[in-house]
Amino acid sequence: MLSVVASSDSPDDHHQKLIDKLQIFQVRGRDKRGHKILLVVGKFLPARVVSAESLNKYLEEKIFPQLGDRPFSVVYVHTNVERAENFPGISGLRAIYDAIPTAIKENLESVYFLHPGLQARLFLATFGRFLFSGGFYGKLKYVTRLEFLWDLVRRNEIEIPEFVYDHDEALEYRPMMDYGLESDHPRVYGAPTMDSPVSMYSMRCIS
Repeated sequence: MLSVVASSDSPDDHHQKLIDKLQIFQVRGRDKRGHKILLVVGKFLPARVVSAESLNKYLEEKIFPQLGDRPFSVVYVHTNVERAENFPGISGLRAIYDAIPTAIKENLESVYFLHPGLQARLFLATFGRFLFSGGFYGKLKYVTRLEFLWDLVRRNEIEIPEFVYDHDEALEYRPMMDYGLESDHPRVYGAPTMDSPVSMYSMRCIS
């Protein structure tokens, strides 16, 4: 008679191990103001596989304790993120944000959003203020090139994946890929600030 050995891992345990293996979240290095950095690589997030609950549990047990009770910054790498694969959905995104402890939210100094695409900008301009608190949205800073990120964080203290460098180099030769040249967000590194509350790219999209 054949016996079947079932895995002792629950689905949630499997998700925790997957998140850890993919290194989606890493606390390493400091920014130029001396704050710890939480590095988040969006491309590594298997949003179709891992639930918001599993992400919340992982953050609570593995990441937040590393941040402690001191101010910190987030470097979010949006390079090559695909909505169908890496976006947890509006409800999932809200669930993750709502589960973050108040103390952690208050200690967050800045979110450096590397390589923002047009869809991400439009999403945040449209839904950002409804999904997140005004305080969080005000800490969001778009960073269109790695060279501008190094003005903000200590380069030798964080490890950026190689595909990010490749994409950054491609932007130099294919400028139309770079949607950071126009934005309605008041804080854009490497891009002119628009005086009008309605950006040029927004006008093009609705025309």
